[in-house]
Amino acid sequence: MIQAVQRAAHVLRELATATPRLGVTELAGRIGVSKPTAHALLRTLESEGLVRQDPETGRYQLGPGLVALGNSYLDSHELRARATTWADHLANRTDAAVWVGVLTEPDVLVIHHRFRPGDALQVLETGATLPWNACALGKAIAAFLPPQRRKELLAGELRRVTGVSVDEPAALEAQLDLVRGTGYAVDDQELTLGDAGIAAPVFDRTGLVAGAVGLVGPVERLLAEDARQECTIAVREVARGISRDLGAPRTAGMSAGA
Repeated sequence: MIQAVQRAAHVLRELATATPRLGVTELAGRIGVSKPTAHALLRTLESEGLVRQDPETGRYQLGPGLVALGNSYLDSHELRARATTWADHLANRTDAAVWVGVLTEPDVLVIHHRFRPGDALQVLETGATLPWNACALGKAIAAFLPPQRRKELLAGELRRVTGVSVDEPAALEAQLDLVRGTGYAVDDQELTLGDAGIAAPVFDRTGLVAGAVGLVGPVERLLAEDARQECTIAVREVARGISRDLGAPRTAGMSAGA
């Protein structure tokens, strides 16, 4: 590991969580380096457009160069490229919003968001990070991870986002076992009060879980008895379609009962 690169990455992570900006002294304390070292890191990152300094306050924030890097990551992501058309189909079939996500431990990164059909005001969630334990996407992925990785996730931080978020390892493990049996995961207002999610895992050419695709919408629309079964079938069919496009073997997920 190269220490200077690690420190630069740490600077960017701290600025990503800061509200709204950080000064050199505060940042040095957060990453555990001297003030001159923090200043040198910031000046280097600023020269590359990755951070910018507020000319009035002298404090630092993330720079526009990161937008280009983030867009390049999304544009080159194979799962996102393969899922776009399928997401359109799923949204039109279910009249619901569709998210595609990948695990960036301990979070899920939304790499594609297809709006719900219609002209209702909606907020684009592409690029958002979600606690894996509080969303259907995260549970759909975690359930099909190798046992050791799943164990590490359960032993890590389990965030409680709403009053019904599940943050008990034993309860989550039981949920993941159920997901492995049914092939889909559900969150019932665990991420956002009033909203629900239904998601299924997507597998790559190696047979490993690559991410998940899911529906997001009002709980009364997705989890109503007459709608839940139809939505579940649609999500699983689309997940299988994306998996085939990624070259997944037909046996992917089947050993777990999916």
